[in-house]
Amino acid sequence: MRPLRNPVIQTLMANLLAVWMRFCVATIRWTHENENVAEQVWADGGPVICAFWHSRISLTPACWPQERAQKVRAIVSLSPDGQFIARAMDKVGFPSIRGSSANKDKADRAKGGTAALRDALRQLKTAGVAVTPDGPRGPMRQMGDGVAVMAKLSGAPVLFIGLSCNPAVRLGSWDRAVLPLPFGRGAIVWDLDRYPEGLSTDEATARWTERLTAVEARADELTGLERI
Repeated sequence: MRPLRNPVIQTLMANLLAVWMRFCVATIRWTHENENVAEQVWADGGPVICAFWHSRISLTPACWPQERAQKVRAIVSLSPDGQFIARAMDKVGFPSIRGSSANKDKADRAKGGTAALRDALRQLKTAGVAVTPDGPRGPMRQMGDGVAVMAKLSGAPVLFIGLSCNPAVRLGSWDRAVLPLPFGRGAIVWDLDRYPEGLSTDEATARWTERLTAVEARADELTGLERI
């Protein structure tokens, strides 16, 4: 990923990725399951926390109809590689909140996480926040406590989004990221929950890890994409 730390290359690659994402989303035949819960969120137009696993970032434009859904900002890592993701996400309609609490042993990352949480809570007063709770470096499908903390402090519902497509290219990254190919099959599966009263953030995180994994697994089942 080191070439992506060059600003010129970052901009070029981010633009290409955004164009590719839009092209694939437009040509894939999508199946939607439990969409009614998302429709209600869009109709309400208020705060919401959108969660999907890091490996499915390239499919996110398919799950959020910009013309009728509330505005959403995506939390993206402060790492140099995260800048590339932030540029690409901004191009497809998800401006970023920069920061990550994933690496608690590094002071700069901890400060970034604090700032990101503050900005996210401000955003959640009126609109939405998108989170990849196993990012920026994993482990794969292991949720950090950020989603539970945001949900508890803001009172916003959490929309779990399972995304899949087939055929797709699996990258060699830590999360085996899915890069879509056009004219295939796609699936989006939704689930919704609020912070469970009486549970600790650790308990809520464990519960929500299972629910997010379940919707992604169901989406993979619908498309026939091999689970890794």
